[in-house]
Amino acid sequence: MSEHGAAARGADEPETGADLPRSGRHELGHPAVTEHEIGRRRYLVAQVEPLDVDGVRTLAIGSGVWAVAVLAMLPFVGSLREHDRLGWLWTAIAGLGLGLLGLAYCRHRRSALKRTPSRGRLEDGYLDAADH
Repeated sequence: MSEHGAAARGADEPETGADLPRSGRHELGHPAVTEHEIGRRRYLVAQVEPLDVDGVRTLAIGSGVWAVAVLAMLPFVGSLREHDRLGWLWTAIAGLGLGLLGLAYCRHRRSALKRTPSRGRLEDGYLDAADH
C-alpha cells in the first residue's frame, strides 16, 4: 500500500486491506476474521461456530421428495418401460430407500447426542476423544 495509506491508518496498524483487522471483531459487528497468507494469496477466515444441525429434517424432506417422485411415476410405469426410462423409477426408489436409511441413522445419532451432549463436538479444533 502507498505511504499515504499507511499514514492515514497509523504506523502501528497492520496493512490488511478493506479495513479488516488481522484478528478480532470487524467494526460492523461481523465475526472475528483471521488472515492467512499462503504464497502470494491472502485468505480471510471468519471465526464462526458451526450450525448445530442433526440432519433429521433435511433427510425427512429429501425422503419425502423421493416418495412424491415414486408416487408420481407409478401411474406411468407402462410408458416408462415402453420408452426405456424405467431407470427413472428405480432411481427414485433407491433415493427413497437411502433417504430412509439415512433418516434412521440421523435419528439414532440425534438421540445419542442428547444422551451425551459433549460427544462429537469440536473443542479447539479437535474432535472429542470419545470419537477416536
